[in-house]
Amino acid sequence: MIRVGCCGFPVSRKRYVEELSVVELQNTFYDLPSREWCRSLRGSLPSGFEITVKAWQVVTHPSTSPTWRKMKSKLKGDPANYGFLKHTRENVEAFMEVVDRARILGARIIVLQTPPSMPCTPLSLESAEGFLKEVLGNIGEGIMIGWEPRGECSERKEVVELLGKYGLIHVVDPFKRKPASTPNGVAYLRLHGRGAGETNYRYKYSDSDLEELYAIIEGIGSSETYVLFNNVYMFDDAVRFKRLLASRGVKVA
Repeated sequence: MIRVGCCGFPVSRKRYVEELSVVELQNTFYDLPSREWCRSLRGSLPSGFEITVKAWQVVTHPSTSPTWRKMKSKLKGDPANYGFLKHTRENVEAFMEVVDRARILGARIIVLQTPPSMPCTPLSLESAEGFLKEVLGNIGEGIMIGWEPRGECSERKEVVELLGKYGLIHVVDPFKRKPASTPNGVAYLRLHGRGAGETNYRYKYSDSDLEELYAIIEGIGSSETYVLFNNVYMFDDAVRFKRLLASRGVKVA
């Protein structure tokens, strides 16, 4: 099964659900939505439509991050204790708020996207491991966590070891790297555009790119693969990819 969608709603929800059946929410990264908003969104979407959640930025990004400026929520505790998956009371409590919203939304996957600035020192990774161990012990059944490490951490074997040790989905751009961890046969791919850097949001995927993407997915061999486009042309690219898969007789959602 391959599930194809976008990171956010790039078109009206009505049009989106006519073509695609999964979305990764992005507003959950910039601020923690209210429970009422989550119930309203879930109720507005058709049965069987799947939501995944990008985790609140306070858990992954430090208070110095420019994206914090968009946030209206008032945080508890010391701002220095947030971000970089630090094992602090503030970070753990913030993440459990994300879990609460994910359950209301019916989401089975929460994506942690850490910034390139996250240090990959032994001390930082020890703290991240403590955070992961605690939240996974409290999260309960039915929710999986994916981690998209960027920058130095994206290539470190210590991070790969953490992914495997705690059963995390290794979230990757498949044109940049291959996932090192696909627990329960679940792969999660986020496509940020091709080019020399990590992101090229103005990139439009060609037909040959989409053929190559299909071959990459076949090579990964997961029983369930999420493909979330995250570029300017994401809706068109996602619809085209879904149609390509259908033409090959691939089971797609």
